[in-house]
Amino acid sequence: MRLPDSVSRRGLMLALGAGGVVLGSGRGALADPVFAEYPFQLGVAAGDPTPDGFVIWTRLAPRPLEPGYGMPSAPVPVKWEVGTDRGLSNVVRRGEAVARPELGHAVHVEVEGLEPGREYFYRFTAGAERAATGRAKTAPAAGAAVARSRFGVVGCQAYEQGFYTAHRRIAGEDLDFVYCYGDYIYEGRSSRTYTGSGGTVENPRQHVGGETYSLDDYRRRYAQYKMDADLQASHAAAAWFVTWDDHEVANNWVSSFDDGVPPEVFLLRRQAAAQAFYEHMPLRRSAFPRGAEMQLYRHAAWGDLLDLNLLDTRSHRSDQPCDDRWATTCAGVTDPAAQVLGEAQEQWLYRNLERSRARWKVLAQQVMVMDLDRREGPEPGYNLDSWAGYRIPRQRLLDRLRDRRIANTIVLTGDEHQNYAGELYVDSRNPEGAPVAAEFVTTSISSSGDGVDQRPDGRRYLADNPFLKFNNAQRGYVVCDVTPEAWRTEFKVLDKVSERNGTLTTRAVYAVEAGDGRVVPA
Repeated sequence: MRLPDSVSRRGLMLALGAGGVVLGSGRGALADPVFAEYPFQLGVAAGDPTPDGFVIWTRLAPRPLEPGYGMPSAPVPVKWEVGTDRGLSNVVRRGEAVARPELGHAVHVEVEGLEPGREYFYRFTAGAERAATGRAKTAPAAGAAVARSRFGVVGCQAYEQGFYTAHRRIAGEDLDFVYCYGDYIYEGRSSRTYTGSGGTVENPRQHVGGETYSLDDYRRRYAQYKMDADLQASHAAAAWFVTWDDHEVANNWVSSFDDGVPPEVFLLRRQAAAQAFYEHMPLRRSAFPRGAEMQLYRHAAWGDLLDLNLLDTRSHRSDQPCDDRWATTCAGVTDPAAQVLGEAQEQWLYRNLERSRARWKVLAQQVMVMDLDRREGPEPGYNLDSWAGYRIPRQRLLDRLRDRRIANTIVLTGDEHQNYAGELYVDSRNPEGAPVAAEFVTTSISSSGDGVDQRPDGRRYLADNPFLKFNNAQRGYVVCDVTPEAWRTEFKVLDKVSERNGTLTTRAVYAVEAGDGRVVPA
């Protein structure tokens, strides 16, 4: 039996009003909403720039940390605009997207039809509410001559262990784009203290809730991170290329493996984590989760200067050898069946490298390729959650770079919570001749808390590994300043993250000349 219009309307307002949102009656479920609280509390973001556009993202969440996050179980319309000036007086593209409850009321718009190699601004509105304005640059035209590019590298941003001052500073750098290598969130439960290499310290802030397992858990964790004003500023300042590492799901997971958890059970957790990652990142529909799987490895170009191969070193990797013990080795590191990228991604990467006509070929990935000997004494020991724990696929990659003469290859890495600069050789224990590539490892935004200029183990690594040229254990980010002639990596570090507004300095600059491969101070 159909209820009278007045009863239906009253019931709708009561049901939705309890969540802080009322939908007007003009167009049924897709009517313009009226929000009791500001819905854009998670900010805005742009990502995956191409010559004719980029993705723009937001998520409606008036009460981000509450169950249901203050939104109705109904789709909501969101308008968007892209213009050539910050005030958006000259709008060149506009449209309307639908924020759907199935995706946590997240919005992903793939903007097209823009001019290559220029700055744009974007914003969202929902009902009478307006989001902050974001900025993004389109990539140069395919194959276009590019004289210079400056971009940032960030990652490992444990919310509890420090403030996001580095994000505030990188927002002021006027960059072409930012590459985030992963560990955007951390999955652990709330903790008052943190125990690291320097002992036990009190966390300056804490997670809300326990360890993340369900979709609601992960949504709440992303919301807490994204409510940070410094992180929002970083996203609003430039388009990001994002990938993930382990803490977006669980510490040191690979493929369907998580210590002590049956694979079929772990894949349920990974499925929830994948959906939440997609909901909160400026990703294209090509990355839309299919169960626990996401297509995160992809290629991007910046004119004739850069070819970016964005890799996923978690989803397709075989289990770590030796029970993932630190600074050790065992027969498992030479398993001929071991994989880091998986066969399909590995072959895709090789094709990209061999076809590339760009000056610099970039492997933007997560875990260190340099096989640092990390054990004190004559016996070697490695980080087995890095490429060093997978000798055969590592050797295949380095042999390929050498044998196919793929010059000017740069590896960008994170995960270590330290800065490193070094060279990659086919035989790193006997580094003779020219290196086949250079690797720059970017420290954490906040993970591991206040750092030091150099830890004792860092000094030992420099002494025991001749291919390693630089090490530093402070928090911060990296800026890559690239021309056809040289690649310069600027290591930007903070004196502290346990308090807001730490002092930023450029700790070191290391360079690689085109056609050389050696890493030298600049």
